[in-house]
Amino acid sequence: MDHAAIFTETSLDFLRKYLNNASPTGFESAGQQLWLDYIRPYVDDYYVDVYGSAYGIINPEAEYKVVIEAHADEISWLVNYISEDGFIYLIRNGGSDVQIAPSMRVQIHTDTGVVPAVFGWPAIHTRATDKEPVPSVKTLFLDCGCTSRKEVDEKGIHVGCVVTFEDGYMELNNRYFVGRALDNRIGGFMIAQVARMLKENEIKLPFALYIVNSVQEEIGLRGAQMIAERIRPDAAIVTDVTHDTGTPHISKIEQGDVKCGEGPSLTVGPAVQNKLLRLIQDAAKAHEIPFQREAASRSTGTDTDSFAYSHTGVASALISLPLRYMHTTVEMAHKEDVLAVIRLIYYSLQRIEAGMDFRYIR
Repeated sequence: MDHAAIFTETSLDFLRKYLNNASPTGFESAGQQLWLDYIRPYVDDYYVDVYGSAYGIINPEAEYKVVIEAHADEISWLVNYISEDGFIYLIRNGGSDVQIAPSMRVQIHTDTGVVPAVFGWPAIHTRATDKEPVPSVKTLFLDCGCTSRKEVDEKGIHVGCVVTFEDGYMELNNRYFVGRALDNRIGGFMIAQVARMLKENEIKLPFALYIVNSVQEEIGLRGAQMIAERIRPDAAIVTDVTHDTGTPHISKIEQGDVKCGEGPSLTVGPAVQNKLLRLIQDAAKAHEIPFQREAASRSTGTDTDSFAYSHTGVASALISLPLRYMHTTVEMAHKEDVLAVIRLIYYSLQRIEAGMDFRYIR
């Protein structure tokens, strides 16, 4: 399995469309439709729950169930107040970063279509140096070119409309994928490629495989919480992003030592089941897939936690993709790491046996 097998014209076209599509928390349906349309040829069945989490199933009749999972939603904003002179104030929808917002172009999603707007900000000439305004949820505002609240209303903009940044997909130095919301639609791309490779290589798994794309991770792992209770799997391998700590202004002492281009990161922590983690590490070593390590304390902060602690407990592990500049419009992931995550999940699945008991004390 190499670059040519994974990064085909078709798969990259899917990635571009998927990353450029808006899929904000609570409003993921358009992105989920793109994802489902892509994976349908590679699965035997599929399901979408009432909040939009989607999954495809391979070998659905099998009793033993294994999940591979990513989350579909991206951070965004919600319209909270419209002033009489037509300026729009927002609240966060997920962990949106106020510091990067000024001067960004955005899309306001209305019932009748998208309305373009910008985050306005006072020109440097007009700001008193001793009283510089600081970007915050209270001070940020959108300008959609209107001069009154009535005109804003006429465009279909109302309280509750979701707002996303406009920036889209690009490649940098033929080495990095760059874009808004690689966290974690790149995960949806990777698990979709695992499903594709299993199908194209005619790999027969002795268990039911659920390829899950959950919603609402950015506001508390809610989609995974619901879908874990529905599927009730025996094991779950979750993929999400983690911080590349090799860029300026990040403390490795506090955040760990993980770098893009050096392979996926495997997390050690209470939510990660040690026997499943060892299985994944053995797969990496057997297939010469480089990997890094990081530690999590009380929780991983990813959907791993929702699966691990659902119903009577699920053997769960986390494979993370190193990412630069998380929760900005220029998130960066190394192509070699993307390939490595796909390969690692693909080969790890082939080490799991139907009925496998992950308990290490009996």
